[in-house]
Amino acid sequence: MKEAAASRRKFLSGAGAAAAGAATLGFPTIVKAQGPISFKWQSTWPAKDIFHEYANDFAKKINDMTGGDLKIEVLPAGAVVPAFGLLDAVTKGTLDGGHGVLVYHYGKQNALALWGSGPAYGMDAQQLMAWHKYGGGKELLAKLYASIGANVVSFPYGPMWTQPLGWFKKPVTKAADMKGLKYRTVGMSIDVFTSMGVAVNALPGGEIVPAMDRGLLDAAEFNNMTSDRLLGFPDVSKVCMLQSYHQNAEQFEIMFNKAKFDALPAKMKAIIENGVEAASQDLVWKSIDRYSKDYVELQTKDKVKFYKTPDAVLQDQLKAYDAAVAKRKDNALFNEIAASQKAFAQRAVKWDLDNNVNRRMAYNHYFGAKKA
Repeated sequence: MKEAAASRRKFLSGAGAAAAGAATLGFPTIVKAQGPISFKWQSTWPAKDIFHEYANDFAKKINDMTGGDLKIEVLPAGAVVPAFGLLDAVTKGTLDGGHGVLVYHYGKQNALALWGSGPAYGMDAQQLMAWHKYGGGKELLAKLYASIGANVVSFPYGPMWTQPLGWFKKPVTKAADMKGLKYRTVGMSIDVFTSMGVAVNALPGGEIVPAMDRGLLDAAEFNNMTSDRLLGFPDVSKVCMLQSYHQNAEQFEIMFNKAKFDALPAKMKAIIENGVEAASQDLVWKSIDRYSKDYVELQTKDKVKFYKTPDAVLQDQLKAYDAAVAKRKDNALFNEIAASQKAFAQRAVKWDLDNNVNRRMAYNHYFGAKKA
């Protein structure tokens, strides 16, 4: 018995040594798997808005591309903080990130409006995004956020189409028709419309239609055919004025808490950065499809009448914007960003206007009224 026990001890001891040797020779060591990283996000949009859908689209792309190693959960506006409280919540780490627009933080630094409010010196939203990536905007935005103590990593993306002047009780036929109206807008557009004699009230998207319904607003703008339809604008107005310079080149924003983002593995950060650009283009494609469908539905089903904003109103907007910029002559960062945009716009917009054919002729050729 003693010899058998000794033999077993010798065998077990040898087996342990062999196992250790095997590990040394390169056999795999089993390591307990780490769980996925979970990020809690909030958008600045109601759950029913297509903008919240865009936020979920981005999150799904990242969740899929990381194989579930990063899981972003997106909550709608108000779930944790009010829509206009997103920047503070992400800075403090109350939220890990969020989806919104830069102009919603306008109250902290007016220069943030330059990523959305105003005529952008003739640039459209794609050209403004080109300035952001290749013309110095990215570095200027990082400098701006650092100047206000925002602990965030920001990715402007999803260039928007020109936004309508908005929804009114009756068509706007001249600049004087705007005077005295109680009107909703945000950002630097507040200054533009105020100088045009409009009484402005800045409200988040989900609060606009109820305010119009109660008579607290005479008119309002939000963004596009799909959002406006989903939010119920046709229930409170049947007149929509198209074309405006007040938000001619706005961008969405994907935002992360900087400490949380910096702690991610390099591979995951690269997936996010490239995922932003993929989501940006997908958003543009989706918006073309959805907005054009809802433009038809608004006219055929909701009986909305669309009118072009008079040139006199557009010209007044440009003058009012110049006056608003002049009031910020003491804001060095604002002026630095505006000068950078203006220099980029001078060559980019001229190239666009000179190089790209006007599509109106081709559209009329194929779809216009045919002569007998």
